[in-house]
Amino acid sequence: MSATTNTAIEWRLSRERIPYRAALAAMEERNRLIHTREAAEQIWLLEHPPVYTAGTSAAEAELIDPRFEVVEAGRGGRYTYHGPGQRVGYIMLDLAQRGRDVRRFVASVEGWVIATLGDLGVDSWRAPGRIGIWTRGPLGGEAKIGAIGVRVRRWITMHGFSVNIAPDLSHFSGIVPCGIDEFGVTSLADLGLDIAPGAFDAALQARAEDFLAAVGGEEDRLP
Repeated sequence: MSATTNTAIEWRLSRERIPYRAALAAMEERNRLIHTREAAEQIWLLEHPPVYTAGTSAAEAELIDPRFEVVEAGRGGRYTYHGPGQRVGYIMLDLAQRGRDVRRFVASVEGWVIATLGDLGVDSWRAPGRIGIWTRGPLGGEAKIGAIGVRVRRWITMHGFSVNIAPDLSHFSGIVPCGIDEFGVTSLADLGLDIAPGAFDAALQARAEDFLAAVGGEEDRLP
């Protein structure tokens, strides 16, 4: 389904599982249509069937057990797992109209996810030198709860983030997630929180205005 909460941006909220290759094709087409002014910017929240995706820096040794389809994603980063119980956010914004600052965009995405998790009762943070969103796992050590990976084409962003709501965490063992093997992976369910995808989507949308302001340069709007 689609819903518009901002006159310039279409929200697409998919409840069915979208195959990863189909989502890639849809993003590529939306990128083109935004560039030609035939379609609005879009934020797409969805879930994939199990898949391992390889970013442009993926190392072959980090693919340990390719039990699921492996797809070259075209985004930055290394290997990532997507699957049921994980909410993925694809963000297609025209940075030519929003300051042309890719670093600021990435920081704004991170801040959006961190603020949303905080609203849901999870303290999370960035970690210097480690891509992604981190929190305290059930055993007390740092664990990854969200991944970030973006691509910019024609100054229009693609890909975005994923947050582990209630995936099968054993599926991450087939890769070295984002090339980092010293820390574990966790989820909202692993932390004892029962959050439905719709509730997570609503929490993200409640923080969307701050996110867009941060992309535009209002640095204090998000963590």
